[in-house]
Amino acid sequence: MPRIVFAPSGLGGVVPEGTTVLQAARDLGVDLDSVCGGRGICGRCQVTPSSDQSLSAWNATESAYDERRPMKPGRRLGCTAMVLHDAVLDVPPESQVHRPVVRKSLDLTDVVLDPAVHVFYLDLPPSVLGDAASMSDLVIAALATEHGRAVTHLDLTALQEVHHAFSGQARDATVAVRGDAVVAAWPGFVERVCGIAVDIGSTTIAGHLCDLGTGEILSSAGRMNPQIRYGEDLMSRVSYVMMNPGGDRNLTVAVRQALNELIGELCRDAAITTGEVLEIVLVGNPIMHHIVAGIDPTPLGQAPFTLATAEALSLPAAQFELACPHAEVYLAPCIAGHVGADTAAVILSEQPHHSPTMQLLVDVGTNAEIVVGDRTRQFAASSPTGPAFEGAQLSCGQRATAGAIERVRIDRDTLDVRCKVIGCDLWSDDPGFAEATQDLEISGICGSGIIEVVAEMYLAGIIDSEGVVQGSLAERSPRIVAEGRTFSFTVFDDLRITQNDVRAIQLAKAALRAGIELLYRHAGVSPHGSNTVHDIRLAGAFGSHIDPVYALVLGLVPDCPVEQVRSVGNAAGAGAVRALLSVAARRDMETAVRNVVKVETATEPEFQAEFVAAMSFPHALAPSTHLSAVVSLPERSAGGTDRPGRRRRTRES
Repeated sequence: MPRIVFAPSGLGGVVPEGTTVLQAARDLGVDLDSVCGGRGICGRCQVTPSSDQSLSAWNATESAYDERRPMKPGRRLGCTAMVLHDAVLDVPPESQVHRPVVRKSLDLTDVVLDPAVHVFYLDLPPSVLGDAASMSDLVIAALATEHGRAVTHLDLTALQEVHHAFSGQARDATVAVRGDAVVAAWPGFVERVCGIAVDIGSTTIAGHLCDLGTGEILSSAGRMNPQIRYGEDLMSRVSYVMMNPGGDRNLTVAVRQALNELIGELCRDAAITTGEVLEIVLVGNPIMHHIVAGIDPTPLGQAPFTLATAEALSLPAAQFELACPHAEVYLAPCIAGHVGADTAAVILSEQPHHSPTMQLLVDVGTNAEIVVGDRTRQFAASSPTGPAFEGAQLSCGQRATAGAIERVRIDRDTLDVRCKVIGCDLWSDDPGFAEATQDLEISGICGSGIIEVVAEMYLAGIIDSEGVVQGSLAERSPRIVAEGRTFSFTVFDDLRITQNDVRAIQLAKAALRAGIELLYRHAGVSPHGSNTVHDIRLAGAFGSHIDPVYALVLGLVPDCPVEQVRSVGNAAGAGAVRALLSVAARRDMETAVRNVVKVETATEPEFQAEFVAAMSFPHALAPSTHLSAVVSLPERSAGGTDRPGRRRRTRES
């Protein structure tokens, strides 16, 4: 069998002849990207072999992709090229699963500390020969007499530690109590024990380590979800499981390994050991929820999308293969087949079920979750927006890593572009920009940049309300480039927004907006009347970086006063931390989600009509009264084309 080595990681091994490079990378733990799940569509799995003879011959799939988007000389598609002989393969930076720039802020206002586990310092009396009391008896009695805490037993981990903990001459130790059990014991006085809250997103995993005694966040970290190598979107991963026996175990192992790595990093940053972690709270969408628990996710990939359970689970960390010997995992409850524990955490964070006025919560991601409600009723739905908002499926899209364009402005007269990239505070037309970015590879546009550039193209008249790139503007600017029967717009160097890119954004935003309109209808909300929603909150790592003006320009959310559209950061992560620090918060969340009415958009007869109307910018039917007060929108002519207007204010931040 041939031996294969991947550079620059140095990972390698022996694989059966005929194995695809992508499968070999998966088997060997190499971070080789694949957005399309190995279908030869995305081109993210490109590699450069050291020898042309080591891989199978160039094939029709590669030719078809190369015609659409020419590859660099010597590159091969890892999903179709097969290993025939010993090979050394270089994985270029753009094909690696990059660690993201995790910028998830938390709002922990009014958290009341009420953790599930507490620590107690004990002094035991000296042992006397002939005394029949066991160590368990002594600890249980000391807790009752010294602290008034009634427990019934020591769990196995604590039993394994209790003799060592109290072996000193002083016979003093610290024990941790969860419920009616002692779960850990340490020699001497231990003041601080910790917990970890993790938001398992389909793209990124973000965690926060907290002091359970004070509620202080001691460290935060994040990383890419390694399941991306099995498919960018959730349905691709479910398809992988369906087509590959044992695929569900592969996905479970991948995410659990990532969790262990994240836990290790959080503990190192806070200078503690994993043995001091006593609680772990996990939230995620239903498919992530099932996969991390080792539950087959395939029923969630087909109607009627039935959950194995919607209830919260509390289990030892060992059952999740997490290297925290004393920890218990609290897996938050789901709401329905496509509305998961992450949405439950968003509800806990933003509290619509306690609000006197109606809220709209939108967690924008690969699968957008929407909640509309107040303290009397709440409705929830999911919209299959796909990964376009996060840069996937776009010709120049990429994740939010250093060098990605994140902000864009287009001059209404000249159509010149100025932009900002992650990792540099300067705009592209500022002095010193080239020097400041010389070590950054400006290789694509991330989600927030995609939203801004498409909205700016509409405001500048480069695209009309139906999303058509106006080829007639090529006479005004060389940035308008013909591509066959359509046109594209050059943003920076050779990075262009194509007609297909605009369509992908239209499809994603139409799915999201249609879901919102349907929830409004179920909640009895008039989008344009006196009982409309004027409290719109955008959540999630991506949602937290959307400029509210551009969200309204694209029609992502219904028209309302701009100042009443706001980003709330990583609300799912904030909710997870709340659940970590408070048992009462967990119960509040569990009660709240049981009362949420789930709206299945796939079965709604009005969904298609709402979807079609939402394809237009901002919307084919809904007025944009509030938006028009701050932005001059292009006017529609009788023929349906738009004339560019001029914005009434300048937004530089």
